[in-house]
Amino acid sequence: MPTVPMIEYDDASPAVRAVYDDIMRSRQVDWINNFWKVLAHHPATLKRTWESLEEVMAPGALDALTKELIYLAVSTTNGCDYCITSHTAGARKAGMSDAMLAELHAVVGMANETNRLVNGYQVEIDERLKKAALGKRQASPDRR
Repeated sequence: MPTVPMIEYDDASPAVRAVYDDIMRSRQVDWINNFWKVLAHHPATLKRTWESLEEVMAPGALDALTKELIYLAVSTTNGCDYCITSHTAGARKAGMSDAMLAELHAVVGMANETNRLVNGYQVEIDERLKKAALGKRQASPDRR
């Protein structure tokens, strides 16, 4: 149960309705999900969050499916049931298959496991790895 009641479209202020209308138009749906209805208690947060989400999820260097898969992976790691459900739906809409979902969860689980091992052992980052992450060409291995 949310900590505040949800604001339905018919009960929304004109400012909130404007955001709701933009969400429905953008997503090509005829309803507003509960996340937005709760944020509507603070119209500035509702508007800012919607505009930021719309900007980040807009077409760019990453395609829509990749963005949804990343969002789903982070939501899984953070344990956000609502976001897991929302972005699983978004990823399916963008073309995710059951096999892709299973593989995504395998990667998320493995990343979480190795992250914890690295943090626990406090493993230092290799200089060559830093260079590779920056996109610099690696020198040939030393020949001795």
